[in-house]
Amino acid sequence: MSTLNYTESPLAPSDAVYRRVIPAGDFWMHEIKRGQTLRIVDLEGNQAADTLFYKASDFTERYSAQDTLREQGGIYLTTGTRLFSNEGNVMATLTADTCGRHDTLGGACACESNAVRYGHRTKYMHACRQSFLLGLATWGGASFDLNKRDLPANINFFMNVPVTPEGGLKFEDGVSAGGKYVEMRADMDIVCLISNCPQLNNPCNGYNPTPIEVLIWNS
Repeated sequence: MSTLNYTESPLAPSDAVYRRVIPAGDFWMHEIKRGQTLRIVDLEGNQAADTLFYKASDFTERYSAQDTLREQGGIYLTTGTRLFSNEGNVMATLTADTCGRHDTLGGACACESNAVRYGHRTKYMHACRQSFLLGLATWGGASFDLNKRDLPANINFFMNVPVTPEGGLKFEDGVSAGGKYVEMRADMDIVCLISNCPQLNNPCNGYNPTPIEVLIWNS
């Protein structure tokens, strides 16, 4: 497992132009202009913030886990990581990180995967995939025609998913804590979609989903 990489931000919350708390299980979707900085705060610790990015003017260009991991040569995100799109363009760059490592492989929980992993009793529990689809359905009206095909592999900010020597994945207790944050500067006009994970069945958030906060600063 790689060493955690911590970097503080010089930005003061009092200078933010936008600030909002996202309750556990809710979604948030917002445009971030080129040069603006987005901070995601893990308010109480070990919460998973499932996150997607789209080019604001063309949602067919979107965050690509494959391109991001290939370009940076590693599977964890932290300060200095550039987030690439499926067109090979840099969408955002991580500029500060007090958690130290973020997951790119665990994906978003879904009703179907919950049932397979944790039993049929969990099939009807709310899941991140539902939050993502709700966000897409409410963005820009029916003219956007966004649906399941528009959900690429996502980032799980604050989530700890180590890779075993055999190449498997393990969902373990988080390495975050209350007040930890990750910050990124938009390198193009992007739309950020976050599902504040409602997962109750694995230790990614200590079996206790909690709120997160988002802040935006101008350049």
